[in-house]
Amino acid sequence: MKHTLLIALLITYNSFWFSNSIHAENDTRFTDDELIDTDGKPVNAHGAGVLYHKGVYYLFGEVKQGKTWLVPKQNWEDFRVPAGGVSCYSSTDLKHWKNRGVVLKPTTNNPDYDLDTSRVIERPKVIYNEHTKKFIMWMHIDKNDYSYSRGGVAISDKPFGPYKYLGSVKPNNQMLRDMTLFKDDDGKAYLIYSSENNNTMHICLLSSDYLTPTKAYTRILVNEGRESPAIFKNQGKYFLITSGCSGWSPNAASYAVADHVMGPWLERENPCKGVNAEVSFFSQGGFVLPVANKPGSFIFMGDRWNKTDLEKSTYLWLPVHIINDKIEIY
Repeated sequence: MKHTLLIALLITYNSFWFSNSIHAENDTRFTDDELIDTDGKPVNAHGAGVLYHKGVYYLFGEVKQGKTWLVPKQNWEDFRVPAGGVSCYSSTDLKHWKNRGVVLKPTTNNPDYDLDTSRVIERPKVIYNEHTKKFIMWMHIDKNDYSYSRGGVAISDKPFGPYKYLGSVKPNNQMLRDMTLFKDDDGKAYLIYSSENNNTMHICLLSSDYLTPTKAYTRILVNEGRESPAIFKNQGKYFLITSGCSGWSPNAASYAVADHVMGPWLERENPCKGVNAEVSFFSQGGFVLPVANKPGSFIFMGDRWNKTDLEKSTYLWLPVHIINDKIEIY
């Protein structure tokens, strides 16, 4: 399937409005277009995360470029392109994105190395450590058949890199696949990742320098088969949005709520509402962005995967509506 979308975000005092999209009372419609950078080129940052630092948003994502192929002898539609590394874009208004280049570069002809183009580099997320003054990137590192299942970590002195790769790890000797990174108000940081062959989600506390998983972790959504976690916090409540496991094809999202990041987590229904909510509006969520200086304002960020031509995949950004401890996306 081929979907393209441009959502130009305009922030008002109390609500989000997206140019070139129409929200009717009982329906949501999206226009088909592309997210373009300030050079007029399509933004190439998939499975993305956003860091806000000193008045600037930094968007990090997977570079999807080159011919898509189907990995043979898999029990799911395992489509791949050569691993392109991690790109970075910057913006002060969430509308105009400047391309800062590939800030974590892949290597070629080195198949035993984590960052080789023959490997998988997915879902990069970056946070800042105030004590070490370093920018820390975590990502999912894998082989094309997903047998490797590790978390990779890189470090930089600047938000826009370049990032130095430090290696990969299996937290507490457990699989790490789809993942996100979360920094709490107290400065502690956590890895949230799909583990145990995607059957169970793990939340693991990181060391004080954010470079190493600790032994403090919890298992949540046990035997639920969830992936693509996206976490955010509002008024003391933690919200975790996940997708089902259906390869590159869209499915219904669900979310969970907790009073503490390590749980317990109360599972809820699909937060997406309206037409095509059962397939998350043909997207897969991967990050929820808190809008700076707008308490209670969050953006659900998803990918619209074009599984047979991954380079043509685009994006979906929508506001998250919060009512007490319930959320809706439309």
